Amino acid sequence: MTNQELQALKERYVAAGAASPNKQFADYALNAEIWDADGKRMIDFAGGIGVLNIGHCHPKVVSAVKAQLDKVMHTCQTVMPYEGYVKLAQKLAEVAPVKGDAKVMLANSGAEALENAVKIARAATKKNNVICFDGGYHGRTFMTMAMNGKAAPYQNEFGPMPGLVYRAPYPVPYHGVSEEEALRGLRMTMKSDSPAGDTAAIVIEPLLGEGGFYSASPQFLQEIRKICDENDILMIVDEVQSGFGRTGKMFAIEHSGVQPDMMTMAKSMAAGMPISAVVGTANVMDASGPNSLGGTYTGSPTACAAALAVFDVFAEEDILGKSQRLGQKLYDRFARWEKQFRHVANPRHLGAMAAFELVESKESHQPKAELAAGITKKAQEKGLILLACGLFANSIRFLMPITIEDDVLEEGLNIVEECLKEVGA
Repeated sequence: MTNQELQALKERYVAAGAASPNKQFADYALNAEIWDADGKRMIDFAGGIGVLNIGHCHPKVVSAVKAQLDKVMHTCQTVMPYEGYVKLAQKLAEVAPVKGDAKVMLANSGAEALENAVKIARAATKKNNVICFDGGYHGRTFMTMAMNGKAAPYQNEFGPMPGLVYRAPYPVPYHGVSEEEALRGLRMTMKSDSPAGDTAAIVIEPLLGEGGFYSASPQFLQEIRKICDENDILMIVDEVQSGFGRTGKMFAIEHSGVQPDMMTMAKSMAAGMPISAVVGTANVMDASGPNSLGGTYTGSPTACAAALAVFDVFAEEDILGKSQRLGQKLYDRFARWEKQFRHVANPRHLGAMAAFELVESKESHQPKAELAAGITKKAQEKGLILLACGLFANSIRFLMPITIEDDVLEEGLNIVEECLKEVGA
């Protein structure tokens, strides 16, 4: 079917709230390139929103999934467990930098992982409140919508959010929120809304994803760890977007040396297969009773096979080293654009999790979201998938596969530069 024919079906049968504004339909993909239903080639700088760190259809992952399909597709691991689940749990427990010995539960999505992390924290601490941060994004289920630090479009029209979720500022010095102010805000939240005796967990992204690709410093994260330790609060780190090599380490929290009590992960964990995990300190993870965690499809055999293959690819192809080198290439290009274009500012990266933003002027730092929207629209027209993000929707984020070929990377960056010129950046 053509793009036009598929678009007609989408308009007829897909709920408006779930439909993509993109009128192209993916037909075939390989590494950092996608071909649509009409045969048009696109360069992918979005990676399915951070899902494809090792690229579309990595042959080792495809082979592992095909092999699993010939054995077992589904039993529900709570009914009859299987090797892939326990082997993947072992791998995750070995690499996740949590406090002490680790245990694991698998789920289907990042939001499910966050929901379960909150459940586990409440069971372990016998407390109920959760503190999150401005700009944070944790999912689209009701609990995770309440945890998000941005209302539109995630909370609008859906009625009251679950209670006992409280907010603190996230440090973004470029937009006027210093680390000192963020810590002061957190302490005020704990005084005015969520005292330590009622707070089960503090949940934080070490590097904001949807919130704008701003990273918390090691010192800030160490202070959060200290506050949690002093007040019998669990520290939960959300690595759904920043995990699995995107920042040049397996997990972004490793840049700080901090060991959280629990971590959530998903996205690039299985290179496109739906799976997520909560990894935490063993006694915390064991706090809830038998059969209190899980679900019909959680940690499916095919997704576990894919995730185990991802670990092999990391070991064989130096994905972490590639991430560091890609991040430096991106930052160097952004820095050049900052000098070249009057509205390009604040280039930043942690490994290959990289962004810059569009502002009224380099002096004012005032966000210019319409420029970011114009750039992503023009990029689409020129054959490049590119995403904006941030509380102010003015940051351009880069989530291309870490495995992207040099010539494809250069082609895509040249398109971005053309777009910057055409929108008057």
